Amino acid sequence: MSGTLKYQFQRLNVAEKLIAVNVAIFLVSSIVTVLFRWPGLVTWFELPKDFFAFITQPWSLITYSFFHSGFGHIFWNMLMLYFFGKTFLNLFNGKRFLNVYFLGVIAGGLLFLIGYNVFPALIDINAALIGASAGVTAILIFVCAYLPNQTVRVLIVDLKLWHIGAIVVLMDLFRLSTGQNVGGILAHLGGAVLGYAYAKQLLKGKDIGAGFGSFTDSLVQLFTKEKKAPMKTVYRSKTPKSNVSGKTDRKKAEKQHKIDAILDKISKSGYESLTKEEKDFLFIAGKGDQ
Repeated sequence: MSGTLKYQFQRLNVAEKLIAVNVAIFLVSSIVTVLFRWPGLVTWFELPKDFFAFITQPWSLITYSFFHSGFGHIFWNMLMLYFFGKTFLNLFNGKRFLNVYFLGVIAGGLLFLIGYNVFPALIDINAALIGASAGVTAILIFVCAYLPNQTVRVLIVDLKLWHIGAIVVLMDLFRLSTGQNVGGILAHLGGAVLGYAYAKQLLKGKDIGAGFGSFTDSLVQLFTKEKKAPMKTVYRSKTPKSNVSGKTDRKKAEKQHKIDAILDKISKSGYESLTKEEKDFLFIAGKGDQ
């Protein structure tokens, strides 16, 4: 069972994996809160409004994005992440997706902290920040800024992506003026600014998230043990070397030809157009190349 779940998880793209992790954390935290009556669990991971409280739990600048206040909160965040993440990943790889997403989370968290510690009117409001909205908004606005004239159908109306981005930001600004969910709106705007800046700089040929990506890569390498290849026993082949080499080359050529055909199909019709057998073949081939 665990092997099947692991296999299915590995087949997901990076946006879908992020959604799965968020949903799993939401379910676990909800069960712990209800069954064990431990509502204080989330306080270890939420981003506090007080700067000095934040200093004692700096990890919360990232972890707050994995917790949600209710079903509606996580549902809409994950729905937006799925649709705009799909568009993003048609353009760029998973690493850049994570750069934009988590830089958006950080930017949203920092604007939340600045807002509550700089503007006196907000200080008396009891609040802490949770939710993936800042990262989701960063992805959404990035896509809208990178492909501003791309047209999409929303219900019965055709809108350009920049229209959607503008509507999202204007709605947040209006809600900010009414005093509703001030902390969450500040986080949204922080993510929006990051997503917009990232896209515009990338159009100029500058990846502002490259340094962050290198930093996260170094962290992964720091905590990942290098696996040594196991020793293998070598036997003399009874088949002439030229025949073995020829057969191997033919198999590799046939495999590569099939891979190329599948990739051509993806580029023309998208990943969802593949059959289950083609998806499985591509997944196994990718694992073999690692």
